This record gives sequence, C-alpha cells and structure tokens, in this order.
Amino acid sequence: MPLFARNLIETPVDLPRRELLTMMRLARDLFHLSRLAGYRALIAPQIPAIAAFDPGHDAVMMGYDFHLGPNGPRLIEVNTNAGGGLLAYLAHRPKDRNSVTGIPLRLQSKLLQSFAQEMQRHSGGGRLRPQRIAIVDENPATQFLYPEMQAFQRLFQDWGVPAVIADPTELEEREGALFHQGQALSLIYNRHCDFYLESPAMAAIARAYAEGNICLTPNPFSYALLGDKRRMVLWSDAEALREFGLHEKMSQRILSGVPYSRLLVDLGAEAAWQQRKNLVFKPVTRFGSRGVYMGASISRTRFNSLPLEHTLAQTLVPPSLTPSQNHPLKTDFRLFAYRDHILGIAARLYQGQVTNMQSEGSGFAPVRIIP
Repeated sequence: MPLFARNLIETPVDLPRRELLTMMRLARDLFHLSRLAGYRALIAPQIPAIAAFDPGHDAVMMGYDFHLGPNGPRLIEVNTNAGGGLLAYLAHRPKDRNSVTGIPLRLQSKLLQSFAQEMQRHSGGGRLRPQRIAIVDENPATQFLYPEMQAFQRLFQDWGVPAVIADPTELEEREGALFHQGQALSLIYNRHCDFYLESPAMAAIARAYAEGNICLTPNPFSYALLGDKRRMVLWSDAEALREFGLHEKMSQRILSGVPYSRLLVDLGAEAAWQQRKNLVFKPVTRFGSRGVYMGASISRTRFNSLPLEHTLAQTLVPPSLTPSQNHPLKTDFRLFAYRDHILGIAARLYQGQVTNMQSEGSGFAPVRIIP
C-alpha cells in the first residue's frame, strides 16, 4: 500500500464532538427516512426500472460528506460506494500506512461483518458469507484508489474468501450465474460509478442483478434511496418531510443539515442565473466533483448547456479551512456507515473549487474530536 502514503496527512483536523454527533444523527435519520413506505412510493416514478425493486440488502460503505459551516455541519452529498475508508484508517494510524495487513482485528471484523450481512440478506439467510467476490470498477488498475481495492482483496482472501479485482467487461453471465474467468461469483463489491448499470459494460451485471443471481453491493436500489442527488430536494422540503409523518425533531434535524436544493428545471433557469453566486450546480447521478460547477465562476455558455431536469441547484456551503505549511486547505468530512451503523470519520483536505484528492498537498487526514 505504499502509494497511499503521499495522500495521507498526519496533522489531525479538529472537530467538535457536538458537530460529530450532529453528523451521526443526520446519517441515521436519513437511513430511517429511506425505510419509510411513503418515501419509497414518492420517489418510485423518478427512478429507472433496475432500481425499482428491493434486493433485500444495502450498501457496504456509505459515505456522508459534510462541510462545516458557521451554523454547524451541512450535508453536501451521499455516496453509496464511498472509497477511502481504509485510507481514512491509515490517516489515523500513520505507522500502518505502508501495510496491507496492519488493519486491527476489530476494524477487520466490522468491515467483514458488513459483507457477511449483505450476503445473508441477499440469500435469505442461506449463506453466511460470500463464496467468491469480485471488486469491480472501470479499468481498476488506473483508478486513484486501486491500492485500496488491493487491500480489500487481501482482506477477503485472509477471511478465506477468494477475491478478484476486475473491469465489468471481464465478467460473463451464463447458466444463471455471473462468472470471472470460469469461476462463479456470489458477491460484487461495486466501486463503479455507473450507479444504475446503464452502460454496455455493466450489462452482464445488470442482468444477473435483475434476476437475483448476484449480491451487488452497493446496488441501484440503495443508490436510488440515498445517493441520487434528486433526493436532496425532498430532504430540504419541509412540506414533503411532514407528509412522511416524521417526528418533528427528526424533520428539523434533516432540514437543518441539508442545504436548500432544487432541480434547475423547478427553480427556473433565469432565477438560478440571477442567484448563481450563492449556488453550486451538480449533475444528479454523477459521483463526487464530476460535472460540478460553482455558480460564482460558471460562464453563461456553460450554464446554458446544463440539462435542466438533470441538474441540482444547491445553496453553496463553503468548506472550512485547515492551516498547512504553504496555505490553508479546504476541508470536508466524510462519515462512513453501513445501514445505521457508523464505521468511522475522516477529513479530506484539498485545493481547487471542488473536492480533488489528487491535487498536490491533498489527502486524507485524521480527525481529532475536541470538546
């Protein structure tokens, strides 16, 4: 794991305990909201067929990303396939940063238990753990977090479960199962950013998933519930939350923690243009900073090219700043969770307009909880 070292920052980032508790409560509130029948019924018309059925399981490594503003933490987005969990741990434990096997047994157990639970839920309790796992991403060896995928592969193998890292085009669906080089797979740890399995490369996985022949985690259903940015429109709508019958305190926590968000088509292009300096524009089904534009710097030509029905206009919440040797670094906080269980937290430090972990001086840093 030596490639991790350059993206690990030893200096801790301070986070008041009350802010951490606010983040944790919001993550749990949103998980609770996603379980409600009324919520699921309301979003059903907005999601593709592949995401319309509940496979019975969830997403192994959820990421809730926050900016810390003057009025507390604000949720910027939710990622169902959040990478960097092991990087986050290594940022907390610098002495282990070049080690693949230096993960403590307690953390290994928590991670592996989440995969075991996914398999058990998918199989209705018929399987206690996967028989063979594929870690899937587009051209994985070229990905920034490929070393982390290798760490997970080693973790699974030490667990006694064979694991491969593969591009989705390397998988083949036949005989009611999904295969990699002739070996049947029981679980896919999905690191790919085609969340709704729409590309030709994901076709075999889509068929196997739709037929219930593979445990895919995370999956389109879990993404539709929490990761699709259109959900943030509901989370920042007081009237919609009231209709779900949430407890008043829970509704207020959600409204306080989620920046005001609307689809560009509903806000109106001209109104959004006039307010652009206080907005950030995000594609609704892309990951992280891909296709994100800051309203203060977007050109009129670029703005006019944004698809109205597929662009989220969100109130800008600037990131906090963390001092460094040369200049302050922008900071966000990623809370890792499985279902409503919090796995950990890390700070991500970066330069530029949007989160960019590959810029010079950027990386994961430990979080120091302060009173």
